[in-house]
Formats: sequence, C-alpha cells, structure tokens
Amino acid sequence: MSGLTLRKLSKIYSPGSKDAFHAVKEIDLVVKDKEFMVLVGPSGCGKSTTLRMIAGLEEITGGDLLIGERRMNEQLPKDRGIAMVFQNYALYPHMTVSENMAFGLKLRKTAKAEIRARVNEAADILGLSELLNRKPKALSGGQRQRVALGRAIVRKPEVFLFDEPLSNLDAKMRVQMRTEISKLHARLDATMIYVTHDQTEAMTMGDRICVMKDGEIMQVDKPVNIYQRPANLFTASFIGLPQMNFIRGRFSQSEGIFHFSGETEQTGHITLTDRLLATAQANSGKEFILGVRPEHFIACADDEEGAIRTQIELGEPLGAESFIHVRTIAGDKLIVRLPGIIQSVVGQNLCVKPILEEAHLFDVEDENRLCVSS
Repeated sequence: MSGLTLRKLSKIYSPGSKDAFHAVKEIDLVVKDKEFMVLVGPSGCGKSTTLRMIAGLEEITGGDLLIGERRMNEQLPKDRGIAMVFQNYALYPHMTVSENMAFGLKLRKTAKAEIRARVNEAADILGLSELLNRKPKALSGGQRQRVALGRAIVRKPEVFLFDEPLSNLDAKMRVQMRTEISKLHARLDATMIYVTHDQTEAMTMGDRICVMKDGEIMQVDKPVNIYQRPANLFTASFIGLPQMNFIRGRFSQSEGIFHFSGETEQTGHITLTDRLLATAQANSGKEFILGVRPEHFIACADDEEGAIRTQIELGEPLGAESFIHVRTIAGDKLIVRLPGIIQSVVGQNLCVKPILEEAHLFDVEDENRLCVSS
C-alpha cells in the first residue's frame, strides 16, 4: 500500500477565458500510508474535483500528484494503482454480481483461477457469497453498494477512492454501510480517501478530516481536534450538529468583560474566564466572535453570574435531549442543547449560561480562531 501527496494541486476550468473557474486552488495534502482520509465540505467546495484528479478522471491544471514516490499527473487511470467507488454504483445491469466484480480483472487479462479466487475472497469479506449469481436489479441499494466495493477490492489497489458512496441510501442503510466501510478499512489495512458532504460520516469514519471551502483547505486534523479546536469560523460552523453558536461583541480591557454587539442595559454581558481573558488581552482592540457549541450551555437562574436572558423561538424534543432555539435581547440567535425532554413554550423566557472553558474566540476580520492556550 502507498500514501499519497498533493503539492500545489490546482484545477481551472476554461483557463485563459473570461469564464475561467478555479475549482481547486493549489492545495497541499499528505495522506499517510494506510490512512482513512475524509474530504468534507459543502457542494462546490472542490472535494470531488480533487478526488477525480487523483483518479485521473479530471486533468490536473497545476501542481503534482504523487502516489508513493511516483508522480502520476500524466498516468492513465488504469496505471495509477487506484480503485474508485462511485455514488451511483456504476454496475452493469446485464451482468451478475460475480461478473461485475470480475470485469476489471478480465480487462487486465488476469488468469481465470486468480479472478475466481479474488472474487470469492471479496464476496466472503462483504457477505455477498450467496448473491454472486444475481443481477443488480435483484439487489437492494446496500447490496449494490457492497458489489461496487467488491469490484474495487478485487483489484487490490494501492489507494481506494470513495465519491459520496452512501448518498443514495436511506438513513438506516447509511449507518450500516458506514460501519461496514470502516471495518473494511481495518481489515484491508488500506489507504482510503473518502469524499462526503455529510459531517457525521466524516466524524465517525476518518482517521483525519480535510475540511474544504471554495477550492481551498481550511483545516486538516483528527476529528476530535477539528471539533474541539476548529481553526477558523467556517470549520467551527460546518462541523457539529447543530452548528456552533456565534455571538459578536467587544472585549472591555479594563473590566475583563465581553459585551455583545448592540448591547443595551438589558442584554447583560459575559465575564471571561482566565483562558479566554488571556486570548482577548493578547488581541486587544479587535472585535471578536464568541463561539459556543449547543451542548456547552446550561439553563440557569436570571440572577446568576454570566446568565444570558433569551426568549424561546422553537423547541425540538428528541428524547434523550432537546434542542431549544432562542434569541437574545441583543438579537443573536442561539441553539441550546439540554438533556431530556424539555416542553418549551414559544415566547417563554429562558436564561442560559455558557460553559466558557469550552468556548472559543474568533477574529472578526480574518475569521481565524484566536488561541493563546488550548
């Protein structure tokens, strides 16, 4: 197996014309040998274009693609040592499961005995042994996706590529297939690059996550680090359901207090903890955005230190927890996650308090997370 390196990789559609579009902007990324790397971001961020350049399905405009130590920019897809699993399965309807899985090996003129052994091995791994003589129309969506996986496995590639492979499955089947692909990675001990817009897939499957926006990489790190220490406002807002809450305001150097923008006498303020205080003092004079995840609020009395007075706009009881949508007097919209079933009433007052040990400060101008201590 091999790792993969992208050096200043870029893709421009219609270069030199007035309609030129820079889809991928000189990105650098190293995927380690046997690593499960997830590319995640909103539609149009460049993640699928990046994957297709790796696969050889899109021409590389600039930069270098290395698989192991070999530069692959001009190599044909069949010579890159990769296998790709697509969103739409791409199975031949007139072929059986066994024939679909064996097709690529037949094109390579692999010996029949070797093809049969590889197909049977992959079928055993994926639980397809009883389905080898069926055609795709007789399979469920999950079974078809396993066949697509099997077709990739039999090639024994250096790198597996997945382009939103679970998008066409229902919610229950997506959960099952997430687990199966993760187990497959552990069993094959292979290098895998997985593209998705679903942050749940990214958080639960990836060894590391590469967050992309507008053709650029915003952050690359382990899932827990991206969640707990987002590098910028975009990553903080994109990773996490519901997304992180943001309150814009200014820091009073003399008082050690964070004042909400548009504050009145009724809105209150937040006294920063030592960690955030050190960060704010080191960036004195700037306007800040305070970021707090929904689970890092607690309900409190209105006279408690640090209480924020809000009004409920919507309640979403989910059983084990409830999401409460509120608006502060200053006009900031927040989502608070509270344990258990909360029977909230629209228009009802609710006082909440942020757990500032888990909060973040972001620079308004460059939107980067400010950090003096973690």
